[in-house]
Amino acid sequence: FVGFENYQKLGQDPAFWTALQNNLTLLAGTGVVIISLAVLLAHCVKGEGRLTGFLRSIYLFPQVVSLVVVAVLWQFIFNPKGLLNAGLERFGLPTATWLGDPRYALAAVGVAFVWNALGFYIMLFAAGLEGIPEEVNEAAELDGSKGWHRFRTVTWPMLWSVKRVAITYLAINVTNTFALVFLMTRGGPDRRSEVMLTYLYESAFVNSQFGYATAVAVGNFLVVMAISLAILFFFRKNPMEARSA
Repeated sequence: FVGFENYQKLGQDPAFWTALQNNLTLLAGTGVVIISLAVLLAHCVKGEGRLTGFLRSIYLFPQVVSLVVVAVLWQFIFNPKGLLNAGLERFGLPTATWLGDPRYALAAVGVAFVWNALGFYIMLFAAGLEGIPEEVNEAAELDGSKGWHRFRTVTWPMLWSVKRVAITYLAINVTNTFALVFLMTRGGPDRRSEVMLTYLYESAFVNSQFGYATAVAVGNFLVVMAISLAILFFFRKNPMEARSA
């Protein structure tokens, strides 16, 4: 029995803090990209036409593909002799070893994560847009509110409940990501793409430090809970209800 020794070690462990920082970087980077693209594409799939039908038929495809397949696919794309570098060479642009370069490894994983997760959030925001009463849009149009102004003052505030669910789910999903990082980079190079759960795996199943791995798991749980509670606190009041009151 070691008491709180593992937790004391955790607080002083630079590898854990690097993993936590990478989790938060992924959350911030992919969060902005996913929410922005999801809202934009949700508007695209709302209308009618050939492009709309095409988008509806493909946007959930990455969701039904196994994470193993997603990881292998993007490994092939980011391979030094893969599709991305081949395309860059064709246009005379500089290439890189995307998954082996400390500058790009985490961003490469983030791209794969966005591609895999985006469809769910498109579906979520599309349902939210369908839930906005048509009378509200008609009233906004009569008042001369169009385009960006209508989105900022009418549509975006009325998606409050959808935003709360989407951001909370995204935060939990990113901070608990494991398979994609493990399969694509194993946390390397130099821990530049390490996340909390890959560090937990390393501690338990590579170093056989099961007690310390349990402390890492508790640390991950506390981080997820803290972020989720912060999001719920931020979204505690519906701005549309406050306006109506």
